[in-house]
Amino acid sequence: MKVLVTGSAGFIGFHLVKALCAKGYDVLGIDNLNAYYDLGLKKARLTESGIDTSVLDRQLDAESIQSALYDNYRFMRLDLADREGMEALFSANHFDVVVNLAAQAGVRYSIENPHAYVDSNVTGFINILEGCRRGGVGHLVYASSSSVYGRNSEIPFRETDRVDTPVSVYAATKRCDELLAGVYSHLYDMPVTGLRFFTVYGPWGRPDMSPYLFMDAILSGRPLKVFNNGDMWRDFTYVGDIVEGVISVMEVIPDGPERSRLYNIGNQTPVRLLDYIECIERATGRKAIKELLPMQPGDVYRTYADSSALERVTGFRPATPLQEGIDRTVEWFRSYTGL
Repeated sequence: MKVLVTGSAGFIGFHLVKALCAKGYDVLGIDNLNAYYDLGLKKARLTESGIDTSVLDRQLDAESIQSALYDNYRFMRLDLADREGMEALFSANHFDVVVNLAAQAGVRYSIENPHAYVDSNVTGFINILEGCRRGGVGHLVYASSSSVYGRNSEIPFRETDRVDTPVSVYAATKRCDELLAGVYSHLYDMPVTGLRFFTVYGPWGRPDMSPYLFMDAILSGRPLKVFNNGDMWRDFTYVGDIVEGVISVMEVIPDGPERSRLYNIGNQTPVRLLDYIECIERATGRKAIKELLPMQPGDVYRTYADSSALERVTGFRPATPLQEGIDRTVEWFRSYTGL
C-alpha cells in the first residue's frame, strides 16, 4: 500500500512516517521546510528517518531522496500551495492513502500572519483534495484540530457539537478544511476522514509549543509564561497515541451515502495547566519560575475530548498517562538540547 504523508518533517508527520515504515507501508513524504520554527529541528527529524539533508540545498524540489534507514521511504521537498507541483506529484504517483498533516500551525501566530494560514491550510488543502479526486486516491485522512470547538461550552467535546464559533484564524482554517472535505466527499464520492487532534505532545515536538517552551525555561532557570494564571485545562495527548489513532483510521474506509467522517483523538483526561507544569518539574527535577499572565487572544479555557466514536469504529483509545509521556519527552529534550 502506497501512502503519501504531507508534513513529514513535522512533529506528528515524522513519527507517523517511522511507524508506517516499520509496518511495511510504501511511504512518500513531502514537506516545504518553511522557517516558521527552527529548520534545524526539521532537518534533525529527517536525518533521524534516514534522509540525507545535506543534498536538500542543491536538489530540485521535484526530486525525491531515498531514506538510508528505510527502503520503503522517500522524501520530497514540496509546498502544498504549489499548485503545479502538487498536480505533477499526483500525476506521477498513485497513492492508496493520503495522510495530510501539513499545515501552518500555531494559534497566536495566526492572528499576526493570517495569510500564511490561508495559503497553507486552505489553498494547500484544496490542492490535496483535487489531487485525491483526480488521482483516484482510496482514502484521504487529514488533520483537523480541537481548536475548531472554539467557544463551545459543552463538556466533553463531541463531534456532534456546534463548531461555528472559532476564536483564531488557525481554528477557522481548520474548520474550513472540514467543510471542504465534506463537499468533495459529497460531490465526488470521495472517502475522507478528519481527525481533531487534542494538544499533542511528545519527543521531537515543536519549539513553539508549551512542552518545549516549559522544559527549556525550567532547565535554563528562566521564568516561564503561564497564561490565565495557570487556570486553563488541556486534554494532553501523547504523540504515540495520535500516530496509532491515525494508522487505525487509515484502513477504515468510510462507506454509505455520505463518505466523510470526523473523529476526536484525545486522551479524555483534561489536566490543569499548573498540574501539567508539576509533571514537568518532576521529570526534570527542577522547580519552575512562573510568570503569571492573563489569557491571550485566541486561547480557549478548556479542551476535553470525547473519543468514544473513534474507539467504536477502530477499537483504539488513547491512554498514555501524562507523567509517562512527559518523562519520555524530557528525556528526549535533554538529549537533543544538552540541557
